[in-house]
Amino acid sequence: MGSVLTTCPYCGCGCNFYLNVEDGQIVSVTPLVEKSVNLGKLCLKGRFGFDFVHHRDRLTTPLIKKNGKLEEASWPEALDLVVSKLKSIKEKSGPDSIAAFSSARCTNEENYLMQKFMRAGIGTNNIDHCARL
Repeated sequence: MGSVLTTCPYCGCGCNFYLNVEDGQIVSVTPLVEKSVNLGKLCLKGRFGFDFVHHRDRLTTPLIKKNGKLEEASWPEALDLVVSKLKSIKEKSGPDSIAAFSSARCTNEENYLMQKFMRAGIGTNNIDHCARL
């Protein structure tokens, strides 16, 4: 069995733990005790919420709609579609017609990049976050 140090995906606290892996599957979680914001403790989601990783219904590739039906696509194809749609909306209705919502499940760095993308890339301040309340 091997272990991989990672950060919990369930909130923005940044708790650290080891994913214990056997035969390519996550089998358990062990909290990091030293030099960790969580001091060896984990919430229920952090400790037991890893089964989604190998769930049979989990999406593993992007899906785009072709002829009214969702079909698998490559990452470059999916990202090119998103870029073209955002450009089209921005040209037609202006940058303030686009908004983004971010999440406490993201890291601070990911949330920073989202707001930077919206403000510098799109040209709008229309960004919100689930934890602002």
